[in-house]
Amino acid sequence: MPIKTVSIESTLGGQFVIESDIRGHRVVIDQPANAAGTDSGPTPLELLLVSLAGCIGTIGRIMAMQRRIALRGMKIRVEGEIDTDGLLGKPIEGRIGFEGIVVRVDLDADMAEAEKEAFIHEVDRRCPVSENLLNGTPIAVRLA
Repeated sequence: MPIKTVSIESTLGGQFVIESDIRGHRVVIDQPANAAGTDSGPTPLELLLVSLAGCIGTIGRIMAMQRRIALRGMKIRVEGEIDTDGLLGKPIEGRIGFEGIVVRVDLDADMAEAEKEAFIHEVDRRCPVSENLLNGTPIAVRLA
């Protein structure tokens, strides 16, 4: 079983700006101006949804290549609803995270609707980001 360690480094600077170095790629996370940020990048929650969309697209491409399907493209929309009072420390009844996440995928390929449905469910089953979200991967937060 091949094991790969995936790691990133991030630094919180002024206000809400967090800069991450990912294999030499710079990613900036921030909050919108109306939330005391400088709006210099997406929020962590938006990036979580981007990660899920990216994984769905990547696995879709891998599967299409493996099955020799002419996948011309995919449009992926990901959304979730969250009660922001929880992250602000206010008491809430539900979860602090998303109550649920919905992924809508439009496949551009010559496949019947039932084939597309089966394909996208297999994509979801093979997507590590989806699996991590679905199964609550343990997280250990420690001082460095």
